Amino acid sequence: MRAFWLILCLLFPFVTLAQNGIITGKITRTDTKAPIGQANVFLSNTTAGSASSDDGNYTLAHLKPGEYTLVVSIIGYEGYTKTVLVGSEPIKLDIELSPKTIELRDVIITTPANWKKNYDQFVKDFIGTDENAKQCFVENPHEVNLEYHKSQQMLEAYTNTFLVVDNLALGYKVKFLINEFTSSKLTDIISYSGQRLFQELPGSKKQKEEWHKKREAAYYGSAMHFYRSLYANKLDSEGFQIMKLTRMLNPNRAQEGEIQQKIKFFNDGRHRDSINFWIDQENMSKYFREHLYRDPLPINTVLYNTEKKGIFAVDFTDCLYIIYTKKMEETDFKNLYRPLDMPNYETTVATITKPYFFDMNGVVFGDSAPLYEGTWSKSKLSDLLPVDYAPDDK
Repeated sequence: MRAFWLILCLLFPFVTLAQNGIITGKITRTDTKAPIGQANVFLSNTTAGSASSDDGNYTLAHLKPGEYTLVVSIIGYEGYTKTVLVGSEPIKLDIELSPKTIELRDVIITTPANWKKNYDQFVKDFIGTDENAKQCFVENPHEVNLEYHKSQQMLEAYTNTFLVVDNLALGYKVKFLINEFTSSKLTDIISYSGQRLFQELPGSKKQKEEWHKKREAAYYGSAMHFYRSLYANKLDSEGFQIMKLTRMLNPNRAQEGEIQQKIKFFNDGRHRDSINFWIDQENMSKYFREHLYRDPLPINTVLYNTEKKGIFAVDFTDCLYIIYTKKMEETDFKNLYRPLDMPNYETTVATITKPYFFDMNGVVFGDSAPLYEGTWSKSKLSDLLPVDYAPDDK
């Protein structure tokens, strides 16, 4: 099976435990000062969201103290974001929105068949293909703007308003403003950025019990779980191990882009030798001289405090080999190195090009996110939880 890669870049804040914060204010136009009603007001990647009333007033209540990204969005106006620090004192924040300048984009001519093909690929790469994904339903699929670049074998997508997905596996309605989404068949890298709001779905007692179980299953072993355990110095007790992995690119294997282009070119039934050669290239390991240093790394060799309270940095010169010992991996990742005598635990390789940051909720943010291979690369919208999610104590 081809390896999966995933890069995420979202505006994620951190929170703590008490729920007593409140943000209020009024939303108006910058030019006429007229109130703006029905604007979406939310704290990015949480369950805290509302809409402004007809007189422009809004309220976000029962907030956990911490630092958040406040987002205001409504069609016809420029988006608004602001970092806010929620505490025990109420916050009064009046917001002015500017009418949005119409941006003319190139007209993309496509047939219904091509749109469906691109959309199906988008759903697979953005929402996922696991059991949870089978219970995810998009309410407004045509809000997604799609463009496929044939020469680059790359799919791009964005939305002007919320893409609304009902996740009946985890019990959330997820509203996602997609700023940018790319999926490359040449590199097997999927990346996206944006802001999202989670809303609890109504359900019966039995449904809520099932959602509770699936949320915990999605949380334990996830990147969020790992980073929360890392800053709290609880990797061992939570089931994580981190090791150093060194490796080199295989010089006998062609570049991934060339391999995919050749396979596509020769896959016509008339070039059997050529297609077999390039399929062998595709099946060849991407790396060689791989070596895993089995001694667990001390946390202070990868984790660093920053000047900002509650924000941490990760820096490491080689790949981080991250093992979660409480779950077994069910996917065969061709390019993921695993010693023969090592149990088939869930494993992620994090390639770090420069220091990156995460918060107390265990969420990476900024533009220097690591590249994940292995278990975490499978994580799509179908398995994502809001940052204010907390599992039962165990």
